[in-house]
Amino acid sequence: MRRALLILLLLVALAVLIGLAVVEDPGYVLIAYKNFRYESSLWAAVTVIAVLALAVYLVRLLLSLVLVSGGVVNPWSRRNRQRRVQLASEQGLLDLAEGRWARAVRHLQRAADGERQPLIYYLGAARAANELGEYEQSDGFLEKALERQPHAELAIALAHAELQQARGQTEAALETLQVMRDRHPHHRQVLKHLQQVHQQRGDWPAVIALLPDLRKDKVLGDAELTALEQQAWSARLASAANDGLNDGEIALQPLTQAWQHLSKSQRGEPQLVAVYAEQLRVLGAPEEAEEVLRAAIARQYDSRLVELYGLVRGRDVAKQLQTAEGWLKANPTDPVLLLCLGRLCLQNHLWGKAREYFESSLSFARHPQACAELARLLAQLGEVQRSNELFQEGLSLLDQRLPNLPLPKTVSA
Repeated sequence: MRRALLILLLLVALAVLIGLAVVEDPGYVLIAYKNFRYESSLWAAVTVIAVLALAVYLVRLLLSLVLVSGGVVNPWSRRNRQRRVQLASEQGLLDLAEGRWARAVRHLQRAADGERQPLIYYLGAARAANELGEYEQSDGFLEKALERQPHAELAIALAHAELQQARGQTEAALETLQVMRDRHPHHRQVLKHLQQVHQQRGDWPAVIALLPDLRKDKVLGDAELTALEQQAWSARLASAANDGLNDGEIALQPLTQAWQHLSKSQRGEPQLVAVYAEQLRVLGAPEEAEEVLRAAIARQYDSRLVELYGLVRGRDVAKQLQTAEGWLKANPTDPVLLLCLGRLCLQNHLWGKAREYFESSLSFARHPQACAELARLLAQLGEVQRSNELFQEGLSLLDQRLPNLPLPKTVSA
């Protein structure tokens, strides 16, 4: 209220000042050009100019209002087209995120057709069509994206390979990625997708060949790369052992050759040593497996290798037992080592000592294999009731992961 009153007072003062100026001296204005002549007082000329300026302003305002209203009313105006494209893009991305594939295809296609940079919308539409099983339509969206934005070839190719992989078309995905690798040999995403495709196809030699590039370009973290390396070489060793079983004959050469391809540090990895020793055992070479395990455990004690050591039979079982008992001094409470010693005692026909080791193993951990070994030994020694109890305990330990379902009541004899 005070502000409005102040403005009113200022206007009144301004009008008074102008009135005083007009009374004191009205002024004179003459405009003459050829036959045109205009004469008036200064203040009348100022008034005419102000009126003309106001008229021009009102005409411009009227024209702008007409144009804006026409843009709002006209469905084909640029304003409405942009609004429709924006709504289609927002709704399409929302449909894509929420899994409404058919609607996502429709909205994203509309958004892509109206955008100058349509890559993200075409990629989304391709994914949605792929989820619907419309593979030709999906590939068509990717082709349109490449036509509109040819500089985005790598991004489109990676998306194409991912969709092909999701369809189970691993051969086609591999071809797409190989082309991109030739053009971008050190691109991390290309290398990562290649590794995933090789892994999906079970092509472990190809994964192994890719490992140096994965390490050099830091595609995976150290822990992830180590896990992949061990998985790949484990599968490669198993495959080599399987090659040694061809034609009904057993040959160690494929397995030993594959083992020699590992680096020195890899041949010291407990997981790979365990796989190699297990494959030697499968191929009927337990003596070689015992030597490999004994050397690996001497370098680095590992319970996985110790457990396997109790399952192989070396050239001298007495010496094998003596070697394992040497590890007991540093690991007296390891239940796996005690189980291993019990099994080695069985190989040496030391029944009482084997029983002691099995019982000692169970005192530190209730392991189903220790239960089974002791139960089997006690059954042969005539302690049937205790043997049955241990068998039941071993079965219950194995069944711990099973759901709790109703079972029939025990029938009395």
